[in-house]
Amino acid sequence: MQFGVAIATTGVSGCPNGGSATSRTVEMATEFTFDPETITIAHRGTVTWTNTSDVDHTVTAYGDGIPDAATYLASGGFESERSARDHVNGVRIVPDDEHERAFEQPGTYHYYCIPHESSGMIGTVRVE
Repeated sequence: MQFGVAIATTGVSGCPNGGSATSRTVEMATEFTFDPETITIAHRGTVTWTNTSDVDHTVTAYGDGIPDAATYLASGGFESERSARDHVNGVRIVPDDEHERAFEQPGTYHYYCIPHESSGMIGTVRVE
């Protein structure tokens, strides 16, 4: 799968060519996509996932898809992929709602939407 290019930026003059943004927004769309699929954000920056569709979505990291020292990434605040999958109804982001996360650990985070993973709803956050 080919990932997209970061487009929504704030916080750093001249982005995307001048550095990483301190905040980004990712839309969760009806087409079962994260838009953009791949973003780059500054260390300690914030990503907000906004559900712009008419169905529920999740933000759930692959267990081996985050930096070793990072706090696990999941809407609902779960501490592991297994726990997030076991409690899928508690982690859903309903239409017109959002999930926000600050990234304290540099590295690459690979994540997906639990109910739409098989439809290719996956994304990546790169923290510089």
